[in-house]
Amino acid sequence: MRTLILAFFTLLTVGCATGPVATADYDSGADFSAYRSFGFFEPLGTDVAGYESLVTQTLKAATRREMESRGYRYAEANPDLLINFNAKLAQQTQVTQTPAPPAYYGYRRGIYGGWSGYGYETHVNQYTEGTINIDMVDAQRKQLVWEGVAVGRVTEKQRQDRQAAIAVAVAEIFTKYPFRAGG
Repeated sequence: MRTLILAFFTLLTVGCATGPVATADYDSGADFSAYRSFGFFEPLGTDVAGYESLVTQTLKAATRREMESRGYRYAEANPDLLINFNAKLAQQTQVTQTPAPPAYYGYRRGIYGGWSGYGYETHVNQYTEGTINIDMVDAQRKQLVWEGVAVGRVTEKQRQDRQAAIAVAVAEIFTKYPFRAGG
């Protein structure tokens, strides 16, 4: 259980030096001007152990700030929109090849070349990539109307300051949300 919670902490600190990359999509047939209130799914996708995790609490607070800044009202009962979260960590490996620098065989430059098999260096970079999804569902129609996703590398600094990293990722996702309550 502790490993799972640590994985969610790590995951939700998604981002890189310039922040996570956010994308979004929405249902163009949905009437966003009709939505004025929001609430959260029970249970949320980030709560797998039957209780609300610290990560979920941080995600909810950051999302609530973003929604209320857009004029939406939080409602525990009968909200217009229900919000859910999902999160994932994945170990990634990036392999690149670059021309080898003129080191040992550089003395041959211009006269004759070395064996061509030494022409490239292979670099392997392993890192953790995190993904956060925020889904908004029309509570009455039970249909997804907006989805925002942030993807990025998880750094050690973000692991240490999880709450700030989650707030940055959520804010980045909401830069892709063009609607206001009742507007």
